[in-house]
Amino acid sequence: MRPDRAWVRLSSGRRLDLIAPQPTDWTDLDLAVGLSRTYRWGGHSIWDLPLSVTQHSLLVLVLRQQIQPHQPLTPGEALRELLHDADEGLVGFDPISPLKPHLGSEFSALTSSLQKAIAVRYSLPAWSAEDQLLHKRADHLAASSEALHVAGWSREEIRETLGIQLEPMIADPLPLLAGFEPWQPWPPRRAAALFLAKLRELTSGTHSGAPADLTAAIKREAKIASLGAAFSHLPADTRGQCMIPLTGDSLNDIFVHVEFGEASRQHLEGIIVDGARDGDGEWLLDEQFTVFTTNEELVQVLGQECHVEVR
Repeated sequence: MRPDRAWVRLSSGRRLDLIAPQPTDWTDLDLAVGLSRTYRWGGHSIWDLPLSVTQHSLLVLVLRQQIQPHQPLTPGEALRELLHDADEGLVGFDPISPLKPHLGSEFSALTSSLQKAIAVRYSLPAWSAEDQLLHKRADHLAASSEALHVAGWSREEIRETLGIQLEPMIADPLPLLAGFEPWQPWPPRRAAALFLAKLRELTSGTHSGAPADLTAAIKREAKIASLGAAFSHLPADTRGQCMIPLTGDSLNDIFVHVEFGEASRQHLEGIIVDGARDGDGEWLLDEQFTVFTTNEELVQVLGQECHVEVR
């Protein structure tokens, strides 16, 4: 390794400059995957899997809204909560509290630079003193509950060793996913998919007036899985005409909403399976592409004549 290298290669192929990170150094998928593979509590867990920072981030978002149930978060506030630990996903490291004082000023400068780049990339509002207090309460409540239900700490240890005086929650505030128990850590791909769905929802403005709610993200994941199963039953020659076969996995499949213009008021939703892509592998949405729709049809779309949103 060259001693002057100060960047890390991300799964997209982009290079994240650790000394001078830029807001364009990563993709949303890079961030979601990185956070899903970065673990809380030093990776220790009483479950088969450790708890990812993605799942923790979604938990904090939900808890922050529950603290003020009659005052909905703005999309910017919700995005700020979702991304409060985003720097950890870019470096793949969530240091446990006893280690942080020993990491030095250089590490603090690195995380500060990453946080600034993240704030610029996602246009995050600045923290007010009140917002910071409410966030800390949600974050500490999440930590107290995770310590009990995931890391295996006792209530006494949480108070006396961790110094968290907030009582752990009994009920898991996150929606219970099919096949999982309350507080059970999600597999990395599942956690990354839900985080990415929520991130895209908040950045595209498709949150339906409830920025902290996860219902739409979970339904979207189920819809993508259902489309993957339907696509697999198409005739082989039909599937072979598609550049990128639909997999039913949102980390690979791009779900779009297409509106064909105010006059017709027609729209469709589905997964892009064919079309032109740029050098980063992103679909060129202003050109012609093919969608496998929620009606289980292959439809060609002229992007320049439509309004297209990635969801």
